[in-house]
Amino acid sequence: MSPTTVALAELIAALGGDLLGGSDIRIARIAPLDEADGVSISFLANPRYQAQLGTTRAACVIVAPALAEAASARGAAIVTPDPYLYFARLTQWWAARARPAAVAGVHPSAVVSPDATLGPGVEVGPLAVIEAGAVIGEGARIGAHCIVERGAAVGAWTRLAPRVVLGHGCRIGARGIVHSGVVIGADGFGFAPSKDGYVKIEQLGAVTIGDDVEIGANTCIDRGALGDTVIQDGVKLDNLIQIAHNVQIGRHTAMAGCAAVAGSTRIGANCTIGGAANIIGHLTLVDGVHISAATTVTRSIHEPGVYSGPYPFEENSSWQKNAATLRQLHTLRERVRALEKK
Repeated sequence: MSPTTVALAELIAALGGDLLGGSDIRIARIAPLDEADGVSISFLANPRYQAQLGTTRAACVIVAPALAEAASARGAAIVTPDPYLYFARLTQWWAARARPAAVAGVHPSAVVSPDATLGPGVEVGPLAVIEAGAVIGEGARIGAHCIVERGAAVGAWTRLAPRVVLGHGCRIGARGIVHSGVVIGADGFGFAPSKDGYVKIEQLGAVTIGDDVEIGANTCIDRGALGDTVIQDGVKLDNLIQIAHNVQIGRHTAMAGCAAVAGSTRIGANCTIGGAANIIGHLTLVDGVHISAATTVTRSIHEPGVYSGPYPFEENSSWQKNAATLRQLHTLRERVRALEKK
């Protein structure tokens, strides 16, 4: 049997859940229900895909208790209260087994200042640069072509993918993941107008990022003008996001791709920001605010809830009604004109 396969019994021992049948079945991959084969494990979390349960070829399906009987009738099943969360933990466990282990040491082509501090088990990839005063925590991985500037700090077990720039004095905590092309600590967009043009305001702050933060490819987080730009623990940022100077983002907030936050805005904890949403500067969003995709936020939000709309944004249920009305605007205008002629 291929060393890349795993018995369901081993998976249950690692992740828990109630296994119905097939403890000796071996799994070679994780796959969607409609693409699974006889050595795949899949999951069913969204009710709209329930019909696929009867047609999938998956060797095992992860389901909620309500579907335990239907799933076990077709083969092996793992029953868990939250199949999507179980799937997420399964992918982490699977990746840990499959991903090449870090190789501690500094590549001969890397440039590491003698004044930098590297913890035990650090891996520094080809052509990376670590400047004076930088501190790299235990087990961290610094990818090829990364630059960690003077006085910057990378927490334990944090992974910088190739071509990440961590600017001088900026810090990221433990267990972070920073994808390629990310720039942390570029200057914020600060200029004072004068009769001769714009005068640059030097950005004297830094960026402080907490633990367990993931930052998507080509996202940019600007340093603060005076104080720091702050990203708290557990924040998840997608690709191509712009975080301007002195923004603060609370714990466990998630932002989808191409969103942008202007300077000095404060976003609370456990918020979600949809793709391509824009939040203008100097606003406050309280904890538990959810912004729909492509929404433009032009005022502070003081109550948790879902907000949508670019013309302008408002509470989601009100926006849906107005959007539906807007689609009928031409017809309504013609009716008004007809009434006026009578």
